[in-house]
Amino acid sequence: MQLALVNQQSQQEVITVSTLNTVPLMDLGKNGSFRFFKQTITLNDLSRNRTFPADIYLPIAQTPRPIIVISHGLGSDRTSFAYLAEHLASYGFVVAVPEHPGSNSQQIQALLAGIADRVTNPRELIDRPLDIKFLLDELTGLSKSNSTFRGRLNLEQVGVVGQSFGGYTALALAGAKINFEQLKADCPALENTLNVSLLLQCLAVNLPKAQYNLSDPRIKAAIAIDPVVSSIFGQASLSQIKIPVMIVSGSSDTVAPALTEQIKPFTWLTTPNKYLALINGGTHFSTIAESPNAAVPVPTQVIGSSPALARRYVKALSVPFFETYVAQQSSYLPYLSPDYVNTISQQPLPLSLIKSLTSEQLQEAFK
Repeated sequence: MQLALVNQQSQQEVITVSTLNTVPLMDLGKNGSFRFFKQTITLNDLSRNRTFPADIYLPIAQTPRPIIVISHGLGSDRTSFAYLAEHLASYGFVVAVPEHPGSNSQQIQALLAGIADRVTNPRELIDRPLDIKFLLDELTGLSKSNSTFRGRLNLEQVGVVGQSFGGYTALALAGAKINFEQLKADCPALENTLNVSLLLQCLAVNLPKAQYNLSDPRIKAAIAIDPVVSSIFGQASLSQIKIPVMIVSGSSDTVAPALTEQIKPFTWLTTPNKYLALINGGTHFSTIAESPNAAVPVPTQVIGSSPALARRYVKALSVPFFETYVAQQSSYLPYLSPDYVNTISQQPLPLSLIKSLTSEQLQEAFK
């Protein structure tokens, strides 16, 4: 019923505003007009003894361009969202895609080979956001010292997008703090839960209890796709986020269930510019491109139907969100509407978009 509520609200707004919108909108799922090239750099954070690569997609432009960082999920790598990096670069964004070494496909391969004894170290919950902070520091240096990067980067305009564990990473950078009180309440009941994502979130109970500084003021907007956040952040932490946020959810996600991990958390956001996109029939793997480095290929039935359509939605939503809130191009705001979403929505994965939802509305739908 709660999923139906999201779809009903989206359709109701389409009916309300569609008569007002007479300007034909482009299909932002199609490539933009910028040409670009890719440069791979290696980052070495001596303070954490951590070395990792990052692919940087650089548009060919006359002025410094806004930057978008993409954070992959657990068991994925920096190729998983290369399609999105290329798409955003074609619209003039510099796109930086780091590989998180302790939670990438190599980590899963080590686990399967018996070399690693756990899916990931709890420390990854801290190291992932720090990877991106370090990456932005390095890009700041390169923009001054390296001829390839000089004059190309606008470090005043930065956005972040992440999927699953990367969705957690994006929202940590946006200002949500690890909520040890919520974890203490939720994690003892772990054996009775149907929410697989809690296995990852509850690793945080093994971290030293401290105030970790994971947010970054350079981040101006964040997209979280299938994020895992209900216990590690909870309402108290998500309500602290001040920047624009878009949450993308799949109604058939069995890893990070839509209601628990995205729809309820959306109601906890207090930032005035927030969006919830629901891919009806989308799974946890719908938006991830298959990586050549995958430890185990994800079965087709787990990915679900039409992953190419789900990826197209991510491209079509990311462009106007980052154009509006990172590049400060207000002309893209009409694309962040149920009306536009209705024009790109297709079977078998119909798409809905809402900008507001309250916990009271959810409870009423539950009744």
